Amino acid sequence: LGLLTWLGRRRRIAWPRLIIVVSGKRKSGKDYFTDRLLSALGTDMACIGRLSGPLKKAYAEEHGLDFKELLSDGPYKEKYRADMIAWGEARRKADPGFFARLVLKSQTQKRVLIISDARRHSDM
Repeated sequence: LGLLTWLGRRRRIAWPRLIIVVSGKRKSGKDYFTDRLLSALGTDMACIGRLSGPLKKAYAEEHGLDFKELLSDGPYKEKYRADMIAWGEARRKADPGFFARLVLKSQTQKRVLIISDARRHSDM
């Protein structure tokens, strides 16, 4: 079931008219690029959605961890990185659109949604 089809069936979600997905490896400049793109489009028209936020939040809730610490670049996140990646892959395998739907549910007020951190085919 495609993500937009799924959204269309749930009309309560007013999804964006355009979704721009930026993909690249870790530390490749995705955030820099999306920040520049948002600046060019303007915050009245566009917003940035991050797949990593909902992933980290769900992982933290399921494992009793500090969500805010998982958002940092510190040793706390590094301690859980390998397990979090494996957990996220298992979640994507069971439901490829799980994290994308969480982003769309939280970022529907703008006409353009920029996804800044797609790293896998399943993220698109």
